[in-house]
Amino acid sequence: MSIPKPYQQMKEKHPDLLSAYEALGDACAKAGPLDAKTVAMIKLAISTTAGLEGAAHSHTRKALEAGCTAAELEHVVHLCTPTIGFPSMMRGRSWVTDVTEK
Repeated sequence: MSIPKPYQQMKEKHPDLLSAYEALGDACAKAGPLDAKTVAMIKLAISTTAGLEGAAHSHTRKALEAGCTAAELEHVVHLCTPTIGFPSMMRGRSWVTDVTEK
């Protein structure tokens, strides 16, 4: 997985802070009955609806690693349409294809 340079720099400069942040994310993912693939798809949907391009790229990569297909991730983004509207969904879809079409 390609980790963005700003994240790497933050991790080098503040390793304790990033370790705590990563531990929180892990704890949240493990706090319930959802499997890794489902968690990854939900995080992609959240990133898309929040308009967070970097997070959507990251969660697309993580979802692929968790076993999701490009078609499943596209479906996740399409499901956001009634809530966030067509233009916002298309923006999120482009973030997914940025990763899946590499």
